[in-house]
Amino acid sequence: MKLAVEAPPLRTLTVAGRDEKFPVRRVFCVGRNYAAHAREMGKDPDREPPFFFMKPTNAVVDAARPTSVPYPPKTKDYHHEIELVVAIDKGGRDIPVSEALGHVYGYAVGLDTTRRDLQLEARDKGRPWEFGKSFAQSAPIGALHRAQEIGHPSSAAITLQVNGQARQSSDVDKLIWSVAECVACLSAYETLEPGDLIMTGTPEGVNAVVAGDLMRGAIAGLGEIEVRVEG
Repeated sequence: MKLAVEAPPLRTLTVAGRDEKFPVRRVFCVGRNYAAHAREMGKDPDREPPFFFMKPTNAVVDAARPTSVPYPPKTKDYHHEIELVVAIDKGGRDIPVSEALGHVYGYAVGLDTTRRDLQLEARDKGRPWEFGKSFAQSAPIGALHRAQEIGHPSSAAITLQVNGQARQSSDVDKLIWSVAECVACLSAYETLEPGDLIMTGTPEGVNAVVAGDLMRGAIAGLGEIEVRVEG
């Protein structure tokens, strides 16, 4: 097949302990999935049905090793959000909660970085969030750990430090909607495909970073990522 322009590069993630790479198809994100974070964003943390937004594939940065991301344009309020990332290896639609974990390839530590001022301005005007959330290199993600090797973490400390100072500290057992519930709910809206990622939401403590800051995020059992903000 002859292409009119050069094909975009394939985005991949490192798989812990293996030579193969995980190809990224799409990135789905769960909004406000920790009650304390919902409150700090001025929202009611009641357990309403989850909502989702997306990031482009070029948001993904393989952060299996220390890496850096640029401070993005058009913002003065660039925030960190540490998250548990779920990788899908078995597609499906209308997946029952009881079967959802069988579609999970593995888990990783990820950052949903956000142009908060753009996000809130769009929210207040009733506009989409895209320019606040969905931009290049906005999702550094660490090495994937295969579920068949580590199981499915239901309780694990999730933390983020900036320049060695604690910013976010919680546990994935505080997810309002569990991984299985997120997979099942999302599959009712969109057929999941191998290579899809689900970023499951961030706990409280989100805040701004500036050029030169070093972010270090970790989830117990999944290691850590180290990402520096470039000027």
